[in-house]
Amino acid sequence: MSVKSPKDASVGFVINWAEPFDGPKSTVAFKGNRVERLVDDRAELFLAAARFYALHADAIARQVPLVPNVQLGPDGSSLAGVLDRLRDEHPERFEKLNEELARWIPEVDRVLFETPVRGQRAFLLRTKAAQRAIQAADLSQGTLLALALLTLAYLPEPPPLIGLEEPDRGLHPRLMRDVRDALYRLAYPEQYGESRSPVQVIATTHSPYLVDLFRDHPEEIIIANKHGTEATFERLSDRPDFEKVLEDSSLGEAWYTGILGGVPVQG
Repeated sequence: MSVKSPKDASVGFVINWAEPFDGPKSTVAFKGNRVERLVDDRAELFLAAARFYALHADAIARQVPLVPNVQLGPDGSSLAGVLDRLRDEHPERFEKLNEELARWIPEVDRVLFETPVRGQRAFLLRTKAAQRAIQAADLSQGTLLALALLTLAYLPEPPPLIGLEEPDRGLHPRLMRDVRDALYRLAYPEQYGESRSPVQVIATTHSPYLVDLFRDHPEEIIIANKHGTEATFERLSDRPDFEKVLEDSSLGEAWYTGILGGVPVQG
């Protein structure tokens, strides 16, 4: 089943269910450029729980007030509270996160916490060699972004839909495979020993290094082509020539050269 916006609306919305579907019909109400009402409990709950992140190092490093059920903000804010909650409520996951962080960034070995003022929580990272705690504000942008991505990957109940704007931004190219694996941990939990529901992950990137890691899964790559103020989207596996294009080059190189589209062009 599909529902779309009226012709004069600036957004569209599509819902697909596998056949046969004998549930209630769904309708969408539009107001301006956003969906105002979706009449289907499951879809409405799914969309209400979706989260979209454009992570920023300054927001990630910020100390936060201690509040119940703290959630990661769209810019990565409240990370100290989320990590503190993970340590208290799911210590096994917190320890696995520390192990993975030490593998991503070998110079550190774990997350620590401090209470800079009453009612506030902040995190630090401890160096492996000197066992010295470094405050979040003194960490590199890449380290902060990596920690936020890992935290999302190790949440016990992540959002059902996660959008990530350039999760590779600020990270060393050697970490691209780890970034991909963190996204896969969310999307394919059974492959990582998780029993929760899979997460639909939508991530944007301009990195040929990250794109190249999906060569064996062209169905997971969507090429966005901009035409003036509009954009069209094409699944890589739907291109009849994609296998031929990749015969003599890597996927990242083919995208970077513009053969596959998705790069700026002269108007």
